Amino acid sequence: MSDSLFKALADPTRRDVLRRLQRGPATAGELAEEFPQAKATLSHHFNVLKAAGLVRSERRGQHVVYSLNTSVFEDLARMMADLFKPERKK
Repeated sequence: MSDSLFKALADPTRRDVLRRLQRGPATAGELAEEFPQAKATLSHHFNVLKAAGLVRSERRGQHVVYSLNTSVFEDLARMMADLFKPERKK
């Protein structure tokens, strides 16, 4: 896991975007309607989330559709479970 993943998760707006994407993919325009931030600010958040591997983007005609990259969350859950797993006594 890279620092960019934890940096991306540290921001409340980005966590809200991830929660929204749990309900399903959305275009940049649809997401912009749901959040009070300026489009440029949301674009920055999308770029951070993409760089961390948390979301995928796909161009469909004139639209960009964002969706969750669930494999990263599965990897993160495994890493956290391993990190806090009780040590076995020998």
